[in-house]
Amino acid sequence: MSFQDITAVPLDDSDKTRPPSASLRYQVLTDLYAGIPQIADLTQQRPRPPEDTYDFMWRLRRSETPEDAITLTAFAFVPKMAIWWGHECLRTMPEILTPTDHHFMEGVARWLGDPSRENRQNLMREALWSPDRVPGTHLALAVGWSGGALAPNDPASAPLHRSPRALNTAVLSCLAQSATSRRQIYYAHFMDVAQSLFRVY
Repeated sequence: MSFQDITAVPLDDSDKTRPPSASLRYQVLTDLYAGIPQIADLTQQRPRPPEDTYDFMWRLRRSETPEDAITLTAFAFVPKMAIWWGHECLRTMPEILTPTDHHFMEGVARWLGDPSRENRQNLMREALWSPDRVPGTHLALAVGWSGGALAPNDPASAPLHRSPRALNTAVLSCLAQSATSRRQIYYAHFMDVAQSLFRVY
């Protein structure tokens, strides 16, 4: 499933919600760090004016902390696009995935195709109660916290950092479980896909 296949579906809980007109949460990189300051707790590198998100991502890929580029991706893109990216990352590593991972990834794929409130809340509830904190569980939690009411009887929304932080954990933990000889190959693929999302509108 390509991201273009799912962008025609409303993003969240209302029929009035329109697909994003741009791939990034914030068009200005400094606005991302101001709007979701928790990203600074998870990255060692900082943007250097006048870097934009794309240039910063390229610099992170070549830095001594390349994992910061994964964190940036999780936070920088609009939630549905970021979660699609995370799903793509995990599904390229079948040797790492457990039955629990596969179960939750099926739920995430279902939400990507039909991002209804019911699908999101059901997936979040199941992930919260799961005894297995595997990458797929964190990916499901990223969906649950991606926007909208947390539960049918709870109109509150999750803080903005919860979904990208869970997504970041999903991708980094999956990558950490891969064979050392394959890790750089997977990382390069993850970031190539991430950077291709700048062309999706």
